[in-house]
Amino acid sequence: MALFVRLLALALALALDPAATLAGPAKSPYQLVLQHSRLRGRQHGPNVCAVQKVIGTNKKYFTNCKQWYQRKICGKSTVISYECCPGYEKVPGEKGCPAALPLSNLYETLGVVGSTTTQLYTDRTEKLRPEMEGPGSFTIFAPSNEAWASLPAEVLDSLVSNVNIELLNALRYHMVGRRVLTDELKHGMTLTSMYQNSDIQIHHYPNGIVTVNCARLLKADHHATNGVVHLIDKVISTVTNNIQQIIEIEDTFETLRAAVAASGLNTMLEGNGQYTLLAPTNEAFEKIPSETLNRILGDPEALRDLLNNHILKSAMCAEAIVAGLSLETLEGTTLEVGCSGDMLTINGKAIISNKDILATNGVIHYIDELLIPDSGRPGLQGLGPHISLDLTTPFLADGTPPIDAHTRNLLRNHIIKDQLASKYLYHGQTLETLGGKKLRVFVYRNSLCIENSCIAAHDKRGRYGTLFTMDRVLTPPMGTVMDVLKGDNRFSMLVAAIQSAGLTETLNREGVYTVFAPTNEAFRALPPRERSRLLGDAKELANILKYHVGDEILVSGGIGALVRLKSLQGDKLEVSLVKNNVVSVNKEPVAEPDIMATNGVVHVITNVLQPPANRPQERGDELADSALEIFKQASAFSRVRSPVYQRLLERMKH
Repeated sequence: MALFVRLLALALALALDPAATLAGPAKSPYQLVLQHSRLRGRQHGPNVCAVQKVIGTNKKYFTNCKQWYQRKICGKSTVISYECCPGYEKVPGEKGCPAALPLSNLYETLGVVGSTTTQLYTDRTEKLRPEMEGPGSFTIFAPSNEAWASLPAEVLDSLVSNVNIELLNALRYHMVGRRVLTDELKHGMTLTSMYQNSDIQIHHYPNGIVTVNCARLLKADHHATNGVVHLIDKVISTVTNNIQQIIEIEDTFETLRAAVAASGLNTMLEGNGQYTLLAPTNEAFEKIPSETLNRILGDPEALRDLLNNHILKSAMCAEAIVAGLSLETLEGTTLEVGCSGDMLTINGKAIISNKDILATNGVIHYIDELLIPDSGRPGLQGLGPHISLDLTTPFLADGTPPIDAHTRNLLRNHIIKDQLASKYLYHGQTLETLGGKKLRVFVYRNSLCIENSCIAAHDKRGRYGTLFTMDRVLTPPMGTVMDVLKGDNRFSMLVAAIQSAGLTETLNREGVYTVFAPTNEAFRALPPRERSRLLGDAKELANILKYHVGDEILVSGGIGALVRLKSLQGDKLEVSLVKNNVVSVNKEPVAEPDIMATNGVVHVITNVLQPPANRPQERGDELADSALEIFKQASAFSRVRSPVYQRLLERMKH
């Protein structure tokens, strides 16, 4: 009967809520991290959670999988301790934390969670303690004892000097007039506080960290008879100004204020939304050369690009950052936001001087250095619209070269006539440069290459163009494979051999070839009799030369693991990278890779490759295999199954 009642209740629940499942609601990021901490602590007994403590501080974190293995928070080493999970306590003589904490009212629960200072200040007011001990349903975000102790003395003095107004209002702002558990704390939501219905801002991040007005939730979901207590690491205060209003009242934003007005972004910054403004101070603007700054300030579109590069699409409190994150700006660029100890970093630089200035529509972090997008950099200015830059790191690393005719042509052949994104490039695509050259796109399993050079970093897109960072200087093709070989004295014997074998037309026509080109020294290294025999037999010579030609284009940047490249002769060439990224073919090093031709690529080698059928060992292996197969067929035919046959078979296998 009891089972029937339970099944009936479940059926009614599913009928009333078709979206309900037997598995229950999905867990929040905070709950998943807490669950992971429980798993790591279960060897110490029931309801034990693993906690990571940053060495040299009082900061503790429930651990997720990544942090567990790295043992670091913001680059600082941590130690693992084991504590009772929220809501449980130890029992003398028993393992772990088997007992649930006894339920009491909100006031008494404050002492249980480690917020005795909040209890003390509640006592000082005349009205609040009876409310916390009485009937009702409340949530209190209770500052830890350390949070109260870290308040500036003047702030604390102003609170305790007027306990029934200032202190009471401050405490009421930490309270909500209903029970709110962590599974209800959604990213970007606001809760109505018990002080003048002022908003409290909640952010629930994917890494499991929950913030309340940018204060981090330390211990959550401590149930009380009349509500729930969440312990937080800061004393929070009301938020009344939007981002634009903060910019207008802060003296350190005088230049930023003028820039925002000129760009027309003030409407967005005073409207609804949740943004992170990495706000450049006056000092940040002063670090930029006046010529660059004046050019940007005089160009509303470039100015908007510049400022959008300082605005993240969502509110990001400092406490939520415990490791590196890639965050997108309104400009569409990506910033690497990280931390080193207590300092936040942007693109690896500790340039944030003041953090977590909360606004009604987001959060502000002061920065002391401008983050200039590509559209504001002089290198992109004046190139005109719809241009992709293919400038390479090796070329620029040694400084700016003199702009002579050769350098000018080199640069023009690194600039494409269309603004492109690498994600839209495809294999076999042809790109035209400003210098009039045709460049081909090669897509490999783990790389994307343009001629001999491969893309080494994510696109940087600006108003005037897109920057592809390449791994070497581009060399456009300068003729067919045959033209390349004829134009290089190292290949005079190879050219003569190609002509004798009748392969000239093949290597002159359109196609996609990878040629492993033996030098004159390679031919001279052959035994004289073998060289004479080879050069005197056109059919054998053609067979050998075709083995040096692959039937697709393979540049060195496209070689990851071993590549088996089919040759025109039919057998496969084994191409790989060996020590120091040297290309090898059939385990022989390539002397010079990536000489580009219109119908392929030439790699220089210093030995003549032998097809498998021409290698003495492999010829012997083939004969042995053939003999073994004949013997097996004969024995099967004659039904031979004697011990002598078995011994012979084993010997032939070895």
